[in-house]
Amino acid sequence: MPVLHLKAKPNARRNQLAVAPDGTVTVRLHAPAQDGKANTCLLAYLAEVFGVSKSSLTLLSGHTPPFKKVQIEALTEEDFRAVLGQFAS
Repeated sequence: MPVLHLKAKPNARRNQLAVAPDGTVTVRLHAPAQDGKANTCLLAYLAEVFGVSKSSLTLLSGHTPPFKKVQIEALTEEDFRAVLGQFAS
């Protein structure tokens, strides 16, 4: 099961995933960073991006800080890398 390491940036205009040339993943989120709204938005957005159900995602760490680790079940490593490749800049 792949684990996605990312930096979340709440209060953006829209949800957006970007992969920098060095492989750093940044997810901008429309939701504010209060009462877990940004984490809920993050998991819903990642489920949409990777084409899996929300229940297939687990926030392993980063419940409060911006640096997070999200485990994605029901996805192969190859599919995981292919999806991230679509967002590479």
